[in-house]
Amino acid sequence: MNPDILLVVLIIIGIVGRSPLIATAASFLLILKLIHLDRYFPALERRGLEFGLLFLTLSVLIPFASGRINTKDILMVFTSTPGILALLGGALATYMNGKGLDLLKVDPQLIVGLVIGSIFGILFMRGIPVGPLMAAGITAFFLQILKFIFR
Repeated sequence: MNPDILLVVLIIIGIVGRSPLIATAASFLLILKLIHLDRYFPALERRGLEFGLLFLTLSVLIPFASGRINTKDILMVFTSTPGILALLGGALATYMNGKGLDLLKVDPQLIVGLVIGSIFGILFMRGIPVGPLMAAGITAFFLQILKFIFR
């Protein structure tokens, strides 16, 4: 399939599936391709996840930098059941995201299934797209279960 047509299809799917990130990313790549800047694709592929994670981490840390989170809030995390569960959930999520990143580095073509699965989840399960890393982490978990079962 022509890569330009595939990008247009992804833009349409992103719009229909209410995923502006997919539509924007596909549009950006299509523009780069049409103005013959696709020579930067390898650099984007190599460093794109790192920059994305940097900006995601910055956005998560802003409440600390702006002073919206104080010492009392931090102490509540360590002394309440919801806070302790949030610590465990955060640790597990970041672990799963790391496994997802490892999986995408080894098997990058899985991103097609992750994107289509995310769109399916948005359209039919009223889900919210949070990105490919968590989806890849869950996929890595499923693959480990299959390896364990069918050893």
